Amino acid sequence: MKELKPKSQCVLYARKSTEEDDQQIMSIEAQLFELREFAERERIEIVREFTEAKSAKKPGREEFTKMPSMVETSKKPLGILAWHPDRLARNSVDGGRIIYLVDTGAIASLRFPQFWFEPTPQGKFMLQVAFGQSKYFSDNLVENVKRGIRQKLRRGEWLTLAPFGYVNNPKTRQIEPHPVKSKIVVRAFEEFAKGTHTLKSMSEFLAELGVETKNRTPLAKCSIHHLLTNRACLGFVAHHGEYREGTFPPILSLATFEAVQEVLKRKAKHRKSKQRHNFPFTGLLTCGECGSAITAQWAKGHGGLYRYYRCTKKKGNCAQRYLREDLLVSQLKARLQSVALCDEWTKKMLAKVGEWEKENVHSSQTFVQNLETKRTATQEKLDKLVSAYIDGDIPKENYLKKKEELLK
Repeated sequence: MKELKPKSQCVLYARKSTEEDDQQIMSIEAQLFELREFAERERIEIVREFTEAKSAKKPGREEFTKMPSMVETSKKPLGILAWHPDRLARNSVDGGRIIYLVDTGAIASLRFPQFWFEPTPQGKFMLQVAFGQSKYFSDNLVENVKRGIRQKLRRGEWLTLAPFGYVNNPKTRQIEPHPVKSKIVVRAFEEFAKGTHTLKSMSEFLAELGVETKNRTPLAKCSIHHLLTNRACLGFVAHHGEYREGTFPPILSLATFEAVQEVLKRKAKHRKSKQRHNFPFTGLLTCGECGSAITAQWAKGHGGLYRYYRCTKKKGNCAQRYLREDLLVSQLKARLQSVALCDEWTKKMLAKVGEWEKENVHSSQTFVQNLETKRTATQEKLDKLVSAYIDGDIPKENYLKKKEELLK
């Protein structure tokens, strides 16, 4: 009769890359099913299961961080069971941590149904290769996606889900005006251009036309503002704050759009910043009698406005009275004059001040370099803007407005 080998103990780790519930729904469930079957065949006892839906491209996964910590602090030797090394790590930090724990013997074993591994120099080398391939796949995927986005922008294609008023056409991989919603957008712009609507009344107007939230309530004012300022209805593609000419048809005229922008500008309310009181000693002192914090307030008297400091009396009754700021300053000066520093401390402080001055010089140089970089980028944008205006791609009004924004 064949002798069964003793069971080894492992923690199970399953991961999918996206946090969206409607994407890769079966990924974790399928991994758990396959790994449990594998553990039963290989006589592996699963001590605990860790699952999470998060990308492994960057370190900082909560469940992954808990797993090695549990393995390290366990009194019994524990291994890790996963579907493939790329489920554990796609970055050098997490991959390096796993390999280091294998080197130190903290991880008793690594088991993968789809990847061979043993704690030998050859096995650890192959594990490093697997982690490196996973990182290369992620980095290469990012570059491919960026290249695809740049190509779509060159062709003037919309990049994401169609904005309101348009619909995605899967055959042409482009957006086109929605037969009904595009008319609603035009109607909304024409109504708001009259100047009689507010953002709230416009949301109610659109609700009457069937444009509501999922809860059947009118759209929020920020949604209305986004709709009325979205240049996609003019046939432009927005990417990283810049607009490019698209190849899809506009649903609105430039004159109507500009009229709406003028109404929005006229109705905009400038927010008033909260005025702060200038009380320099608050937060620095506490009451000498009860230990409560010191607060301050203004007081009028003798034709002037004066600052007074007092105890907040948060900890109970306190006999201390108000104190004018100039008297408080006199007390602080008298106390500071009684303090003396030894020569050793003075040298250390002067040396520290010298370090700070060097850091300030370095930060100033960095600031100048960043400013020069921004100036160069702005100049390039101005050159492109002038070229587009000369070629007749944009009207004079838009050219002057954009130029003024760049020169601010």
